[in-house]
Amino acid sequence: MPRRKFECDSTVPYHLCARSNNRDWFALPTSAVWRVLCDYLYLIHMVFGVKIHSFVLMNNHFHLVASFPEANLSAAMNYFLRETSRVIGYESDRINHVYGTRIFRSRIGSFHHFQNIYKYVYRNPVKAGIYEKVEDYEFSTLHSLLGRSTLPLPVVDDTLLFDAGTEQIMDWLNRPTDEEAWESIRKGLMRREFKLPPVKSSRRENPLESQLL
Repeated sequence: MPRRKFECDSTVPYHLCARSNNRDWFALPTSAVWRVLCDYLYLIHMVFGVKIHSFVLMNNHFHLVASFPEANLSAAMNYFLRETSRVIGYESDRINHVYGTRIFRSRIGSFHHFQNIYKYVYRNPVKAGIYEKVEDYEFSTLHSLLGRSTLPLPVVDDTLLFDAGTEQIMDWLNRPTDEEAWESIRKGLMRREFKLPPVKSSRRENPLESQLL
């Protein structure tokens, strides 16, 4: 059965994730990869009208939450992956593919889901054991939004961070999450339409449908 053709929803954001080839670390230092990716995020913002909500670069993958008002996700991200792969390959003097499998995209259909994904993205470095506080990780738009580094790309006004009270939101972001809840978000993001799995033991609705991570 042929795969259903993707139609981009221009009214809601998407979570996008791409991993390096074979899940190895990127062939350049993280600081160099960050520079390349931010340069091209800036470019697709200018050329394709992409609205960037958050971006976090890890050692072998990235998390991006973005909106596509011109319904051009495929064109914008194909360009982004192709050109960043070319530049990283050139700078690292490698001819192998930079990225592994296809990019994973997940439509975020509600603000409640957006909030939980927001925390999931920004807590990735803490979950990986790189830092203890989300604000300390430098390869994250949060680091720049908090004034700890220069913001290298245009980011949509973060009303969640600033309008709700920055101290309160930072406390929430730094609050640990249990493994089952974390896995629920991870599995939900593997779907084209973000959807939380039901509770295994009872098959009841996932608590995160009404609670925050």
